[in-house]
Amino acid sequence: MKAFVVKEYKGPLQASDVPEPMVGEHDVLVRVQAAGLNVLDEKIRVGEFKQILRYELPLIPGNDVAGTVIRVGSKVSAFKSGDEVYGRPNQDRIGTFAERIAVAEADLALKPASISMEEAGSLPLVALTAWQALVERGNVQPGQKVLIHAGAGGVGSIAIQLAKHLGATVATTVSASNADFVRELGADVVIDYRSQDFEQLLGGYDLVLDSLGGENLERSLRVLKPGGKAIGIAGPPDPAFAREAGLNPVVRLAVAGLSAGIRRKARKLGVSYEFLFMRASGDQLRRITALIDNGALRPIVGRVFPFGQTVEALQSLEKGGIRGKAVISNP
Repeated sequence: MKAFVVKEYKGPLQASDVPEPMVGEHDVLVRVQAAGLNVLDEKIRVGEFKQILRYELPLIPGNDVAGTVIRVGSKVSAFKSGDEVYGRPNQDRIGTFAERIAVAEADLALKPASISMEEAGSLPLVALTAWQALVERGNVQPGQKVLIHAGAGGVGSIAIQLAKHLGATVATTVSASNADFVRELGADVVIDYRSQDFEQLLGGYDLVLDSLGGENLERSLRVLKPGGKAIGIAGPPDPAFAREAGLNPVVRLAVAGLSAGIRRKARKLGVSYEFLFMRASGDQLRRITALIDNGALRPIVGRVFPFGQTVEALQSLEKGGIRGKAVISNP
């Protein structure tokens, strides 16, 4: 089987022949026809998360999959050979930059009927991130105000649509060239991050979804109303994440220290900060599928690369400028 492999942290992504996936009794073997590209894939390659994500090298990266079921394990009941599916494998079983992957039944859903395989491959990680931030953590209600940073990106372009579907007023930060694009997605307030200061223009927000971290996250706290919440997907990790991830006490203490400053600043302002590292969920994907097939959400695919250009595709993420998601296709 052909796959693209990381053999050492900060080393190159290399095409290799690898063993066929092992299929457990609760697993589904999927022929990979599309795989979304995420910043997370590059962060894993360079070892940025090696203290909190215990990957063994060599490793096949890739966190999004859409494809066709080849066969199923003996205890799988929801899928059969020939089904078109999509999903985000559990974080311990990534590896979609390959011709085939075995995925737990619980992490998959049937592909939305109204979209292409490439569009489906773009969705799982970003759509689940948006869902878990806005619905599960944020409990966004009609009439609330939500700020979504980097609205033209993979997470942002889906989160804007979902927040509007939930009835929120949505503000977003983008470059001027993407202003009309995010308005078409549903953004009510569009801020050019190069020439405008969102902190000076916004206030009284219920929720901020921050994908940038650092100073941007700190400034975001100040646009929240008392009791508001900032959810960060670029870090720093917080103690709740460390507990959920089952990290050892020493690492948990270190993780708590990483976010101590931002949590302290949030408390002083009467708001809160939470780190979100999205998790796989076939159940949530089925709810997202319904929104896609009824037209409430649409995937945004900015560029499609053939499977043989996976290395170049990952490198393209550093250059930026792609609206929505880049996707690898292997039809």
